[in-house]
Amino acid sequence: MISAIVAAVYLPHIWAIPLFVISAILSVMGLYDLAQPLHSVRRNYPLLGRLRWFFEDIRPEIRQYLIEGEFDKVPFSRSQRSLIYARSKNESSERAFGTLIDVYGNGHEFIGHSNRPAAPADPDSFRIIIGNKDCLQPYSASIFNISAMSFGSLSANAIRALNQGAKMGNFAHDTGEGSISPYHREHGGDLIWELGSGYFGCRTADGQFDPASFAEKAADPQVKMIEIKLSQGAKPGHGGILPGAKVTAEIALTRGVPEGVDCISPSSHPAFSTPRELVQFIAQLRHLSKGKPVGFKLCIGQPWEFMGIVKAMREEGVFPDFVVVDGSEGGTGAAPLEFTDHLGMPMREGLLFVHNTLVGAGVREQVKVGAAGKIASAFDIAAAHALGADWVNAGRGYMFALGCIQSLSCNTNRCPVGVATQDPLRQRALVVPDKAERVANFHRNTLHALSEMIGAAGLDHPSKIGPHHLCRRVSPTEIRLFSQLHKFLVSGELLGANEEGEFYHSSWRLARVDSFQLSELV
Repeated sequence: MISAIVAAVYLPHIWAIPLFVISAILSVMGLYDLAQPLHSVRRNYPLLGRLRWFFEDIRPEIRQYLIEGEFDKVPFSRSQRSLIYARSKNESSERAFGTLIDVYGNGHEFIGHSNRPAAPADPDSFRIIIGNKDCLQPYSASIFNISAMSFGSLSANAIRALNQGAKMGNFAHDTGEGSISPYHREHGGDLIWELGSGYFGCRTADGQFDPASFAEKAADPQVKMIEIKLSQGAKPGHGGILPGAKVTAEIALTRGVPEGVDCISPSSHPAFSTPRELVQFIAQLRHLSKGKPVGFKLCIGQPWEFMGIVKAMREEGVFPDFVVVDGSEGGTGAAPLEFTDHLGMPMREGLLFVHNTLVGAGVREQVKVGAAGKIASAFDIAAAHALGADWVNAGRGYMFALGCIQSLSCNTNRCPVGVATQDPLRQRALVVPDKAERVANFHRNTLHALSEMIGAAGLDHPSKIGPHHLCRRVSPTEIRLFSQLHKFLVSGELLGANEEGEFYHSSWRLARVDSFQLSELV
C-alpha cells in the first residue's frame, strides 16, 4: 500500500492513477495470500507463490513447443503430428539426410522389401467388402476410416468437416455413440452408426433400446453399417461421459437426453447380458436394418469373454459382419486416469487375439476385423494388417488433420482450435471447407504412401501383408519376423483336443455362452 501512495505522490499524474490501482490490487492479493489457510506456499511467499500455479498451467504448452523431443509420444510425438499436418496440407513429408530413428534400438520395426518390387497400386483399390452370408446390403469400405467420435465430444464444425472429407475421399465416418446429428447429414458422407449402451438416437424415455426408432434411422441410405459399442479402448468398462456444460439443446435433441445435465452412458448394455443374447441382438439389428452389416467394437479385457461370444456365434449360427478391436492406447475426451493407463489390452495384442480366436474357431471367413489405436502413418496400417486386421480406423489422426494441436483440453470445452468444444466462438476457428479438404488429403496421401511402401515389398494390396513381411529388433544383435514373434493359430485349432496350459486352449475352455463369467475349470 505504501508503494501505491508513493506512486501517487511522485509520479506524473497520467501514470499515477493506473499504477496506484495496480499496486492496490497487488497489495490486497498479497494480504489475502498471507491470511488464506489453504496453500502453504502462498502463505510464506505471497504473490510470488502464485507463479507456481502459473507455470503449472502453461507446462504442457512449454513442453510441447520447447522441450519435447521429436519422438516423445505424449501421447503423439512431434514427428507423428508433423507427418499428419504435412499430408493433410498436401505438403511434402520427405526427410533429408537419413532417419532420425535409432535402427539398432530395441523395438525398431520395419518392412522387409523385395528385390522385385511391384508397381504401386491405385490407392482407390484399397477397399474390402464387409458383409457375410446373412448380410443383404454389404458395404465396400476403405481400409482407412474415421474412428468413433461423437457430436458433443466434437464440435458441429468438426463433424461437418470430417463428414465432408469422408464424402470427398469415399471413406467412412463413424458417428460415435452420440447418434446421428444434423451435421453428420449435411454433406452425405458414409456413416457407421455406433450404438453405445445409452442407445442415443433410438432410446425410450427410460434409456432402453427402441426397435422402431432404430429401424427408422437405420433405413437412411447414408447409414452403411451398424456398430454395437461394447467397450472403448481409452476407458473400457466405463460408460461414455459428456459433461453437462457440453449438453446443448441440439445435443440433447440428437441424443434424447435432458439439456445441461451430465450425459453418462451405462457401463453395460440393458438389451443383453450374455454372449448368446448379444449374438441374438446382432441378428435383431440386422433384421431391423434390412440386412445392413452389423458388428461390434470392443477393447479386449478378460479373454474368455470374447471367446464366449465366438462360441455363441457358432451355437446360434449367427455371425457379426465385423468386429472392431479398440486398443487401450485409444483416445477419449474424458476418462479417469486409472482407466486410460491401466485397463484394457493394447491394440496389437487385442487384434492378434481376436484374429487367432476367430481362426481357431473356424469362423474367420465370416467376420471382418477392424482395428483402432494410435494409427497415424502408412506403417501403422501395414503393422495392423500383418497382425490380422482387414481395415483400420483413426480418431486423433483425423483430429490433427482438422487442426488439433494436442492441447490436452478436450474435456474442458475450451479447445483452442474449435475441434472439441461446443463454444460457438471457439468453433468459428475451424473453417469447414478448408479442414474437409485436409481430412480428404490425409486419407489420400496416407494410402498413397502405403501403396508405395507395400509395393517395395512386392505387394499390390494391404490384404496381402502377412506377419512374415514385418520385422522387429528384439536385441542389439537380433531381428525377428512378426511370424516368429507371435503365435498364429490354424483354422479350427480350438475345436480339437485341448492343450493343457496353453493360453488359447485354456481360455477357450473357460468361455461360456450363457454368461460372461468364468466357467468351472475342467
